Amino acid sequence: MSITEHELKIKLEDVEDPDIGQDIVTLGLVNDVTIDDETARISLALNAPYAPSEMELGNRIREICDEVGLEADLRAHAGEEHGFDDQVLPNVRNVIAVSSGKGGVGKTTVAANLAAGLEKRGAMVGLLDADIHGPNIPKILPIEGEPGVMPNEDIVPPRSDGVRVISMGFMMEEDDDPAILRGPMVNKFMMKFLEGVEWGRLDYLIVDLPPGTGDATLNLLQSMPVTGSVVVTTPQEMALEDTSKGIQMFNKHDTPVLGVVENMSSFVCPSCGDQHGLFGTDGADDIVDRYDVPLIGKIPIHPDFGADGSKGPIVKDDESPVQEPVSDVVAEIADRVGETNRRTVAENTSDEPADVLPTETED
Repeated sequence: MSITEHELKIKLEDVEDPDIGQDIVTLGLVNDVTIDDETARISLALNAPYAPSEMELGNRIREICDEVGLEADLRAHAGEEHGFDDQVLPNVRNVIAVSSGKGGVGKTTVAANLAAGLEKRGAMVGLLDADIHGPNIPKILPIEGEPGVMPNEDIVPPRSDGVRVISMGFMMEEDDDPAILRGPMVNKFMMKFLEGVEWGRLDYLIVDLPPGTGDATLNLLQSMPVTGSVVVTTPQEMALEDTSKGIQMFNKHDTPVLGVVENMSSFVCPSCGDQHGLFGTDGADDIVDRYDVPLIGKIPIHPDFGADGSKGPIVKDDESPVQEPVSDVVAEIADRVGETNRRTVAENTSDEPADVLPTETED
């Protein structure tokens, strides 16, 4: 069967974005279509590698190409012409800020598992531990080696099972040394972490923000091209009040809130299997309704996913009963990143090929 490039593009109008509800051609997600020697080379303005929804879009496009006797060669390109910042962190596709209104809600544990979960899906991931006063990421993600230094004095992040990690914890002589830093010193370290780290090419940079809405968080929002924020809370009323403040802060700085993760949402009795809301029930639902933000998921109380996260990234522990809800949270956040980016692309269109899209992988 012979088909022209124009006819193939018309057929791609049958592919509907699963989150936005419009076809990918109307949304401007198809940059270019060329056919050469029974191969359809299609450039797509997708920017959330290994997000389930974007994998689904890729698979649907491959099916259409197969139906007309063509092999699909899909590539992704989304740049400045699509509304993305190519100047700050040019090699980082997406910056995801993980925040909480108060400490002790498991924010760092969620951030570490998000990074590890995205890496498990196949993405290139970095994790910036920006919680200067409580740099606990190294306790959750064991580091392989020490940070390196480039000739220009940029820091080379060490890795933890594939995730590149930078943390203030690397700069303390002892694990229990207090991080007693004043405002100007905090800002100095933050700027070094932002401008003086050789991340290489990343699909996702996860930033574990300090709890609350202080200067360090505001400086990061003003200095980095944040794709979106994830707000972690627990069901208690006090935690929810602080979560509201965090959401309002992001809204004031035009930072999309990808959604809310409710940690410690319930306790499942290991003996009888009954579920108990030790800290209340449906607390995050009130926040979701009030501010019209998605509820990304709920993570139950379990020793594997404690507040200190010292058991390591549960998302990579196939024996843990908490792995599934944590993996679901990771997938949902990736989808929210993809949707946010595709809505940005819908306002800007361009023509230019780039990176080969990944094929379906097993979680």
